[in-house]
Amino acid sequence: MIEQPISTITPQTQLKITDDLDALLTVFPPEISARLRELGHEGELIEVIMDLGRQPEARYVDADRTLLDREITEEDINYVIERVGEFTDDNRAGITRTLHRISAIRNRQGKVVGLTCRVGRAVYGTIDIIQDIVTSGKSILLLGRPGVGKTTLLREAARVLADQGKRVVIVDTSNEIGGDGDIPHPAIGRARRMQVRKPSEQHEVMIEAVENHMPEVIVIDEIGRELEAEAARTIAERGVQLIGTAHGRTLANLLLNPTLSDLVGGIESVTLSDEEARRRGTQKSVLERRSPPTFDVLIEIVDRQHLIVHHDVSKAVDAILRDRPLKPETRYRNEKGEIIIEKGDSLKKDRSGLPSRSRYEQSYAFNRTSARDEQSGAVRPVRIYPYGIGQNRLRSAAQNLGVPIEIVNDLRRAAVVITLKNYYRKRPQPISEAEERGIPIYVLRSNTVHQMETLLADIFALRVDTADPVSLAIEETMRGVEKVLAGAPVVELSPQPPEVRRLQHQLAREANLISHSYGREPNRRVRLYRE
Repeated sequence: MIEQPISTITPQTQLKITDDLDALLTVFPPEISARLRELGHEGELIEVIMDLGRQPEARYVDADRTLLDREITEEDINYVIERVGEFTDDNRAGITRTLHRISAIRNRQGKVVGLTCRVGRAVYGTIDIIQDIVTSGKSILLLGRPGVGKTTLLREAARVLADQGKRVVIVDTSNEIGGDGDIPHPAIGRARRMQVRKPSEQHEVMIEAVENHMPEVIVIDEIGRELEAEAARTIAERGVQLIGTAHGRTLANLLLNPTLSDLVGGIESVTLSDEEARRRGTQKSVLERRSPPTFDVLIEIVDRQHLIVHHDVSKAVDAILRDRPLKPETRYRNEKGEIIIEKGDSLKKDRSGLPSRSRYEQSYAFNRTSARDEQSGAVRPVRIYPYGIGQNRLRSAAQNLGVPIEIVNDLRRAAVVITLKNYYRKRPQPISEAEERGIPIYVLRSNTVHQMETLLADIFALRVDTADPVSLAIEETMRGVEKVLAGAPVVELSPQPPEVRRLQHQLAREANLISHSYGREPNRRVRLYRE
């Protein structure tokens, strides 16, 4: 079946909105509450502003309205403070079992001189527009400006996944997702909620949620600090689906944010060789993605009814850095409430029909190439396309092992490609073409005969004293586990790619140890220790 560029989906769930507005009106001075009821249009009320020495205002969707002819006094502000929850370090309070948020403005002495009382609404049914993505098991980052509806989608995603039987834990830093008080709002369904004592401790609670409560899904609002970005990467590495939000407008803008760019892989400047620069038609200094992204999918929220979806963050980032941005998918609701999906650029696929893996995933996918004839058992020459490695050294390594190889200059004739790690990370044209053709790519750590012997032994399945990097990493992890169990306070393992770190975290969990990832790619590594 040919996929249509535009498709229409009729939502199965009608929108249902609950706002508990009566609970909010009871915390205001009687004059203000009466005026708000007199104005009506409760469903369009956004927030109420009370600043000392100024007239109170109500902000609606279409306009702002003055509520009283007189100015706000200290008594008015204290009246509200006495009837809401306790203000935390982020100067936010709430009303028990509601989603309303009361934010304080303080003077230099710490006294509250202004209040922003925002109406919190639970909107059921909004998740229909991205429900297929949310239930896919992929980690999702929701990006948008303040007030555009990120938290509403996040709350709905948690409810839908929890109702499907998944173990969902919400890390609720400001109680915006699950509401104020010890009992969460019904809008999160069966999902569990962990509150955060101080905003600065959000990253610690994120890790605690994974280690203590065995979630399948972690939901987190407003990732804004570097430690939180690192905690998000650690969670994703452990195989937990992560759904989070961040302030921003577009993927391209997020790449320029030094704190949050790591969520989508980060960027770094690399210098190309003269030959490669000419081949690409670019300058010698170019920007490249530094590491695999934490999130698989990024959704830009233009407004509450209009979303832009990047289904493969790694490919989208690579395309932006090469000044050839991919056209993303667009989703919106029309006047009838139907969901319209306009397809973007399709992802390139390899010969297996599966989406191409990232270069870090492929660089450690040592797919063994059969070099033996199945009938005669004779060893056949393997056609090798070398890129950036010493051909004489490669021939010497083959001669030392007694294995037949044929070095080819035409990529179309190659059975395998061999290159160095630094060349592979820069993704030159021959490497990209090999990936598209599905040709196995072997990556050497260094341009030495010994490294080449180890690699050829793997290709020809020789029984020599060698091991691939994954096996070595697992052995190192097991030795580290034994050291910690024997009393070592902490063991730091050597840097590994994300898929290897996932195995290391799994081995640590099986041994009832704690493991965290530290550092930046390509030097990110795992530490093991007891509680």
